[in-house]
Amino acid sequence: MIKTFLKYIEFEKRYSKHTIISYHTDLQQFKNFLATIYPELTLVNVDYRILRSWIVSLVDNNIENTSINRKIASLRSFYKFLLKRDHIQEDPTWKLKVLKKSKKLPQFVNEDDMAKLLDQLTFENDFPGQRDKMVMEMLYGTGIRLSELIGLSENDVNFNNETIKVLGKRNKERIIPFSKSLGQSIKEYLSVKNNDNSLLITADNGEALYPMLVYRIVKKYLSLVNVDKKSPHVLRHTYATHLLNKGAELNAVKDLLGHTSLAATQVYTHNSIEKLKTVFKNAHPKA
Repeated sequence: MIKTFLKYIEFEKRYSKHTIISYHTDLQQFKNFLATIYPELTLVNVDYRILRSWIVSLVDNNIENTSINRKIASLRSFYKFLLKRDHIQEDPTWKLKVLKKSKKLPQFVNEDDMAKLLDQLTFENDFPGQRDKMVMEMLYGTGIRLSELIGLSENDVNFNNETIKVLGKRNKERIIPFSKSLGQSIKEYLSVKNNDNSLLITADNGEALYPMLVYRIVKKYLSLVNVDKKSPHVLRHTYATHLLNKGAELNAVKDLLGHTSLAATQVYTHNSIEKLKTVFKNAHPKA
């Protein structure tokens, strides 16, 4: 049933590969929990009490609330699917409640450090060096997700319009403008690209980029600036925060990021407010 469900969300719901892997992991963990604690039960004859006991065990093991909430979402989707297919008579997840998340502001690199990183740092002129530079500039210059970066092809770049076409979550396409300087960097990178792969950015061996390689590249260069977290998503946070700090409209940033809800974008306004508070404290005589 798990396999059938995963095929359903992949081909009918068109969930991203990342989501499918996460849901698979969550459901397998729950299945293992049942086998260990309630060996007499199967996935189709559990009730709310059993589901809640798993959630409690996750809390007791200090799993973060955001991870637990995703597991709850996995359960809800799975049992909604089973109910729709008449494998169960009642949805056992209907009383499950998500856990409160601690509100953390997205980490980002300040403008001066980002400028130093991209303008003053010397990248090697060989393919790996220019590829690393391309990864950093593309993530910061367009705000795309890791999965979107990996899937970019050379044909997705339109130099005439200075835009890239991105295939986002649930196969939704969006067009993102890029700067002249990024356009020039792309051309310089393509001039040293030493393989025929149609993907825009590749690994050293000409194969597709893989997430761990991108993480290593980003971590290597973000280690040179003042930021605690070092991941590709930090550059996406930086892109959004810098746009809002320069006066970009929230709805425009929402569309650029590929968010379906404005609420997902509003988190970046907190960074802008924090910057305003700093300006106020430094400038106002009564602050």
